[in-house]
Amino acid sequence: MSEPRWLNETQMRAWTGFLETSGLIQRHVERQLREDAGLTMIQYEILHWANEAAPQRRCITELADLMITSRSGLSYQVAQLEKAGLLRRETDASDERRAMVVITEDGRRLLAKTTPGHVAAVRDGLIDLLTGEQVAQLADIMDDVRTRLRPRVVPAASRRKAT
Repeated sequence: MSEPRWLNETQMRAWTGFLETSGLIQRHVERQLREDAGLTMIQYEILHWANEAAPQRRCITELADLMITSRSGLSYQVAQLEKAGLLRRETDASDERRAMVVITEDGRRLLAKTTPGHVAAVRDGLIDLLTGEQVAQLADIMDDVRTRLRPRVVPAASRRKAT
C-alpha cells in the first residue's frame, strides 16, 4: 500500500471550510423553508424538480439521480409530500414499471409562495456575501467538480435513464 496523499494546510482549509460553510448555508436555508412552508430542503427540492419537469411529471429514478439520493430515501419524502397533497404518484403510461411524481396545484401554489423567501435566504446566506467575480468563480468551480464527480457517483445505467 502506498502512503496516502495527505492534504496540505491550504487544501485542508479548503476542505474544512467547504464542510462548515455548506452546513451553515443548509441550516440557514432549511430554517427559512421550515418557517415559511413547513418543508425540509429535500422536500422543497423535490417540489422544484417535479415542477421543472414538463408537464410537471418526473420519474422517481430520474429524480433520485438529479438529487443524488437513494430511491428509498426519496420515496419516504415523496410519501410525506403526497400525504400533504403537494405531489401524487402515477404509473408511467408508456412503461408500467416506472413510477412518476406529479406536482399538484397545491404543490405549485406552495412552491410559488415559498420561492421568494428561499431565493432571499440563498442570497443572504451566500450570493450577497460574495463579489460578482467570486460568484462567477464559485459557479465555475462547482460546474467543474460536478462534471468530473457525477459520472463517478451516479451509476451509468441511471444516467442513461435520466436523459
